[in-house]
Amino acid sequence: MTGKCFAGCVRYVMQKPGTVVLDAEGLRTDSVQAMVADFNLQRRLNPELEKAVGHLVLSWSVHDKALLSDRVMAERAREYLAKMQITGTQYLVVRHRDKAHPHLHIVYNRVNYEGKTIPDKFQRQRNVQVCRELTLRHGYYLAPGKAQVNRHRLQGADKTRYVLHDAIKLALQQARSWQELERLLQDKGITIDYKYKRGTAQVQGVSFRMGNLNFKGSALDRSLSYGAINRQLAQQRITPPQVKPAFASLQDSSLNQSVPGLAAGINGEIGSLVEHLLAPETALTAPAHLTDYPYRKKKRRKRKRKHL
Repeated sequence: MTGKCFAGCVRYVMQKPGTVVLDAEGLRTDSVQAMVADFNLQRRLNPELEKAVGHLVLSWSVHDKALLSDRVMAERAREYLAKMQITGTQYLVVRHRDKAHPHLHIVYNRVNYEGKTIPDKFQRQRNVQVCRELTLRHGYYLAPGKAQVNRHRLQGADKTRYVLHDAIKLALQQARSWQELERLLQDKGITIDYKYKRGTAQVQGVSFRMGNLNFKGSALDRSLSYGAINRQLAQQRITPPQVKPAFASLQDSSLNQSVPGLAAGINGEIGSLVEHLLAPETALTAPAHLTDYPYRKKKRRKRKRKHL
């Protein structure tokens, strides 16, 4: 997260009850005013950078509470910053105790000591990779799947990502074809975009769009890639799912609930299922009803070269 005002960000992280400064680099920590003044002094080295404020939050599970002293959390923050390539600049690390789970805030200057900008491009993807690496390295609790994510605390793109995930998972309980899946999702304001192999009708991937945000199926969850969904739909055509209530509307309140993972049961004979999945009609090609869709990829016209 980036911003323009150090004063507002520093006051937010420092003025909550029980706040503890775990670490600081290049800053006086005797007062909020001194911290803000030091941050603003350095940002003058690069006055053209409007959003010089960097703000990050590191959170752990409540299961890790006994493992995280103030000293350990400060060490993890420094390790995280190094792996995120946020180095050679001012930073402030603050622990909050207003939630059940351990967490800390990092405020850093995107203008480093040499006056150069610390880039934030691909920071979201790098953050996911680094957090997972640190979690596995130090043996912290890693929740299985997405069931224990605190959806009610999500905002922006992260909130939309989980709305899409839960909606698609719920729709897949009923759908037996891509056409049915599209219809169920369209009722919730979600559209499906297909990626075609150049010059053919073969589908290579799928993405889901809600509003102005678009996510690849595999980025939402591995079980939501085109191949995984195609296999699940093919299986459900052989073994119809049990009768379930009509596709429920996903309201904002659904973000406070966990959608359980779906275990696809095989009630028929395994042999017939394998034969069906290997049949040509279940190959990863465009579903029949997509052939007339307006967003089907158009062939490029070949340009005629001028000979000298």
